[in-house]
Amino acid sequence: MAAGAILARVAPHGISVSAAGLAVSDASVLASPQTDAIARLAVFGDDSEREIARWALWEIGQSVGVRPASIHDLYMARGRGDVKGFTVPAINVRGMSYDTARSIFRTANRLKAGAFILEIARSEIAYTDQRPAEYVAVMIAAALREGFRGPVFIQGDHFQVNAKKYAVDAAAEIDGVMMLATEAVAAGFYNVDIDTSTLVDLSHATLDDQQRLNYEIGVDITRHVRGLEPNGVTISLGGEIGEVGTENSTVPELRAYMAGYNRTLAAQAPGMTGLSKISVQSGTSHGGVVLADGSIADVKLDFNTLRELGEVARSEFGLSGAVQHGASTLPDGAFHNFPKCETAEIHLATGFQNMLYDGIPAALRAEIYDWLRINAAGERKATDSEEQFLYKTRKKALGPFKRQLWDLPEDARAALGAAFDAKFDFLFTQLGVADTAAAVARFVHAPEQHRPAPSGCGPAVAAAPDDPDAGE
Repeated sequence: MAAGAILARVAPHGISVSAAGLAVSDASVLASPQTDAIARLAVFGDDSEREIARWALWEIGQSVGVRPASIHDLYMARGRGDVKGFTVPAINVRGMSYDTARSIFRTANRLKAGAFILEIARSEIAYTDQRPAEYVAVMIAAALREGFRGPVFIQGDHFQVNAKKYAVDAAAEIDGVMMLATEAVAAGFYNVDIDTSTLVDLSHATLDDQQRLNYEIGVDITRHVRGLEPNGVTISLGGEIGEVGTENSTVPELRAYMAGYNRTLAAQAPGMTGLSKISVQSGTSHGGVVLADGSIADVKLDFNTLRELGEVARSEFGLSGAVQHGASTLPDGAFHNFPKCETAEIHLATGFQNMLYDGIPAALRAEIYDWLRINAAGERKATDSEEQFLYKTRKKALGPFKRQLWDLPEDARAALGAAFDAKFDFLFTQLGVADTAAAVARFVHAPEQHRPAPSGCGPAVAAAPDDPDAGE
């Protein structure tokens, strides 16, 4: 399809494209099905359609103030004690991504929340079939559709060095993380969690030696990411000292890691900005521990560990505090404790995936499970019950069934949307992020960053058709 025809499909009334760029004269049109059509092209269009739709969403966002941003300055304010009393939810948007993100932004508007993160991990990018450029476009589209205005914090979660692959070919594994960071930052990921905690070696006698690879390679990745920063952006970087699902982290481990990291960074890149937060282990596991009947085991989360580690992170190293992973399957009664102990951030993923699978039509769920029995058979352990196997592997179907999840019947989409709204409302309230839009506006500046139009777009395009569903 010619570039001009594609642009006509992504430039609804109130938006014009010319040689000077994209201009928005009527922002109200963005909260309409026309944005749905642009989002769909950004994901399911052909190569040209995707490129132009993603560019258009980025430029529209820049024009109206929906811009990918770094949460670094808010976290530094947290470290200084200028803000406190809330825990930032970092939400892994895996499946049915546009509708899920729309619910998040609806909730943010309703509660005047600004301090929340949309994230995707290195492993999730692969099995959900959401490369960074697509993910950013969908998150921006969801914000525009719901009339959200303000910085959008998009994060690379667990940009992780795989210990087994590192042992075979260290350079190749680190290069893989570096390449992903390059792709992600170019797309608009201005928050990155560096996870080299997999390289901690407890066989060494001293804590410094145990943490050495963790902090040295963490510095290598830090320097790489800092070299990718757009003008006016200081990417928020997180480190990690305890791999989720293992033993609880300790204050001496935190001090050993941070001292080694800061010492190494100062020696290699004097004056370079370091970390804004530190992820720790305090008793959770990713996805929860699934029992033979498919239910999730009770979690014994150590809030005293979180509180103590967070206090040391702030008082001794100026960080925002401690970060808790694997929190989405905790009981509802646990979440109000995170802001009480000043946890800086918690990561939420599997619980929303569970809600998605519970809410899709039974026939689609059965089709997915049949697919898993064939395509994920190699991941079944001899001790797994059928329920355990399906629970642990069903995330791997999110990519292959991405289109079916986007195309759910309207009644299923509406029911899931209502369920997500209620859950996000609960979580944002319990975590204390209602009314944080003011703090974000005070400390976070998202510079305007325009991108050149894709080649072949031409100087101008015709107006979009009157049909609001054009391009569907």
